[in-house]
Amino acid sequence: MTLSGGLTRPGERDRPIIKFMEVDWTFCLVLAMIAGVGGLMLFSIAGASWEPWADKHLLRFGLYFIIMIALAMCDLRWWFWSAYPVYVVGVILLVAVDVFGHTALGAQRWLQLGPIRFQPSEVMKIGLVLALARFYHGLSADRARLSWMLLIPAAMIGVPFLLVAKQPDLGTAILLGATGFAIMMLAGLDWRLIAAGVVGAAVAIPPFVMFVLHDYQRNRILTFLHPEQDPSGDGYHILQSKIALGSGGLLGKGFGLGSQSQLNFLPEKQTDFIFATLAEEFGFVGCFGVLFLYGAIIFMALRIASISHSHFGRLSAAGVTATFALYVLINGAMVMGLAPVVGVPMPMLSYGGTVMLTVMVGFGLVQAVRVHRYTEVTSGTGSLV
Repeated sequence: MTLSGGLTRPGERDRPIIKFMEVDWTFCLVLAMIAGVGGLMLFSIAGASWEPWADKHLLRFGLYFIIMIALAMCDLRWWFWSAYPVYVVGVILLVAVDVFGHTALGAQRWLQLGPIRFQPSEVMKIGLVLALARFYHGLSADRARLSWMLLIPAAMIGVPFLLVAKQPDLGTAILLGATGFAIMMLAGLDWRLIAAGVVGAAVAIPPFVMFVLHDYQRNRILTFLHPEQDPSGDGYHILQSKIALGSGGLLGKGFGLGSQSQLNFLPEKQTDFIFATLAEEFGFVGCFGVLFLYGAIIFMALRIASISHSHFGRLSAAGVTATFALYVLINGAMVMGLAPVVGVPMPMLSYGGTVMLTVMVGFGLVQAVRVHRYTEVTSGTGSLV
């Protein structure tokens, strides 16, 4: 039963049917549209075949969509309680990767548990957001702006950043570092510390590139500035991507008619460079349409963050949104030759179950913030009372 003004009676908001109705279904529809475009592109580049990518992509989305809705029903205080445990488990798994992780393609990024192989860094993408949101939830505005306690979130970001960079997985490390810094800024970080961080990063990047990165990572960064100097080596990916982007023109060559992808000139066409495939077949108009959908998702997620009554809800939803936006920004810049190739996929569009699962779990958290936007989260304990 509802009261005047459409408000539910006390206690009724916890009923499953009420929670289900509170889910942002427009948000869900836009997500499904992006995943559907991804399925069509995977169908096209496989030679008009659902195998080996399109069918799995769509089936995974259907399964993960159900998981997202189930997570949206979880009380926000449950997310709050689980924040530190998820972060700690993520760090333990990253250490385990360093000790006895599975190596593939020259990188030690995976753990093998029986028939299951997964990347613990994906767990950390959610764990870091939750842990930082919980930390700042109990911190006063003055301390969040400028205090010695800011060393704690800096360490929380630095530990997984270094562990992931060591694997090596530069793309994910950048995502973790940038997401963590974004949450610190959203929590009210003093502009002087922001400026100092930017200057410090600018000073640290050259020695980091020259003395810390692996040779192939360094070559990727240096080559993206002049890819034509090594057209058949490190510059191949960027050059082929630019050819695909440019040849699409305004309206594209047509569905299934992209020469770069269909003739296998474009590397990693189903994952990192699927956006270039989209540009070749559907041109500027198709790319603009997909970017508009991404922009809509980001706008709706930030709006959900803004209406939460708890600081934890606002920061966790905004943190997930920042991660998603960084995915889109980094992959788009990489495909256009504006950034080095760092192996960051285009979310929901690229083939890959682990990244899609991470994104959908994150959006399950965003939807939980919307469904439980009136929930008051108790600072410190996170008790479900």
